Amino acid sequence: MHWGAEALWEQLVPLLPGISVEIVHSARSTNTVLLERARAVPDTSPGGLDAIVRPSVESGAFGRRAVDLQPCLFVAEHQSAGRGRQGRTWHSAPGASLTFSLALPLAMADWSGLSLAIGVAIAEALDDATGRAPRIGLKWPNDLWLLGEPNTARKLGGILIETVAAGAQRLAVIGIGLNVQRFEPSEVNTGFAPLHEIDTAATPPAVLARIALPLVKALKRFEREGFAPFAERFAARDVLTGRGITTTLPEVPHGIARGVSANGALQVQTDTGVVSVASGEVSVRLSRPEA
Repeated sequence: MHWGAEALWEQLVPLLPGISVEIVHSARSTNTVLLERARAVPDTSPGGLDAIVRPSVESGAFGRRAVDLQPCLFVAEHQSAGRGRQGRTWHSAPGASLTFSLALPLAMADWSGLSLAIGVAIAEALDDATGRAPRIGLKWPNDLWLLGEPNTARKLGGILIETVAAGAQRLAVIGIGLNVQRFEPSEVNTGFAPLHEIDTAATPPAVLARIALPLVKALKRFEREGFAPFAERFAARDVLTGRGITTTLPEVPHGIARGVSANGALQVQTDTGVVSVASGEVSVRLSRPEA
């Protein structure tokens, strides 16, 4: 596949000076690779400086520093151990999936709602490609769903955000996985949908070229303004609002989703009132309809 790495770099470097763009055939997990680079400890002993600069075993490119806190867009055509939230496996297939991570330092007082803002940026960019009415919805806190008939949707993609200390800031590693063309995942819990159903020209490189710049612009705006600029746009695509849900929180086993708060927390109507649920390690699913 031709990824146009140089063109991607030219798009992104004005917003993220120092960014590198790397495309590799295979990696365990794009998030794992970038987190390990950021956490590596350099050799500061006499004569040890040379050890800081090493070849990248993932791409074969030389010159990458072992301790790397610079922005990086890292794409793997295949992940052998892709990860989702809560330790779940993310299934993908070479040529049929887009799997990449973007690492960048961010200075924010409040990270709440970041995954929702990212979802908004990606969904809007992908829907723009179809030229039709919006077909991509967002499921709190980190999923993109392909909308079908009323009250039906299937999972199109997911977002995984992890961070590591980077001086006064934190380095955010944002993993994105999207189903582009149909393949047969070995385990599907919430349905499976490929982007190809609404955009027959979609390929992993073409999808990345469409979403990379909107994603970076959204991250920079979130860093400045927080979730507020994305709240209404998320609400317009929220697939949970008004529907029965179950959660893994013992104190909120079920309820009716009532949108999100000003900082992106899920609002759940229960028998005792509205409860605010932050993402953390909670899992939310649509309730099954009564028989």
